[in-house]
Amino acid sequence: MTGFARVRKAVPGGEVVVSLKSVNHRGLDLHFHMPPELDEFENSIRVAIKRQMSRGHVQLHVALNGEQSAEKAVNLEMLGAWLAAFEATAARFEIESKPDLNVAFRIPGMFQGGASVSAGAETGYGLMAAVDEALTAINEFRDREGDAIAAEMATRTATIRELAEKMEKIRSQATKVFHKRLKERLSELLHGAGIEPQRLAQEAALLADRSDISEELVRLRTHSAALDALLQAEGEKGKKLDFLLQEMNRESNTILSKTGGLGELGLTITDLALAAKAEIDKIREQSLNIE
Repeated sequence: MTGFARVRKAVPGGEVVVSLKSVNHRGLDLHFHMPPELDEFENSIRVAIKRQMSRGHVQLHVALNGEQSAEKAVNLEMLGAWLAAFEATAARFEIESKPDLNVAFRIPGMFQGGASVSAGAETGYGLMAAVDEALTAINEFRDREGDAIAAEMATRTATIRELAEKMEKIRSQATKVFHKRLKERLSELLHGAGIEPQRLAQEAALLADRSDISEELVRLRTHSAALDALLQAEGEKGKKLDFLLQEMNRESNTILSKTGGLGELGLTITDLALAAKAEIDKIREQSLNIE
């Protein structure tokens, strides 16, 4: 899930600024951008993040800002050298011009970094406190987003159950349809010869059994109920959601493969199964945002 947080903490000699940003990702992908003097704290930060986050492309930016006055912020030695070079060049080529401080200030290194911040134990405490506070803030944002996504997923799951119930009502008419179509087909082949009713019923029952989708519909409804329960449960959900959605998609595909011989009823079930697959695909897209 997406989120952003920025926290500032005072440390000896200045402040530490922690910026934390996350976007959707199937796993936990961490990227760190920190001053070299803070490298010793990277492992501790990784542990803290993994303790509170299990999914997302996460970027952590850390800056150390030293205390400094406006006078000390400018590299006066470099500025003096630049002004001397400017005046000497203007005099050498007899050019009438005045130096522009706006140009000088854009020269790399013209502004000093200010007082250095010690990367000692106290700075480490401030850094970890800022990381923990940023994690709390970003997770609050992610929780709000997750609740909204879960509510929409639950609505789509309810739609899938409704579609399964409609398919079940149509499925109950399958045997009669097969019996009628088989009788018509056999009549054409036998040119009006008599057909043994018992044999006709057996053939119709056999074809109906091969195209029976009752088990698939039961499993589809069962998986939908499990998905609802999972959305309401605490803890990590992402991997379990992936599994359930994969199973629901498989049942929908099986239903589509079995309903080719039902005529108009089959076309209706096909439309309903395709609608269910569309809902499953939308839930799958949203599940990438859920931990």
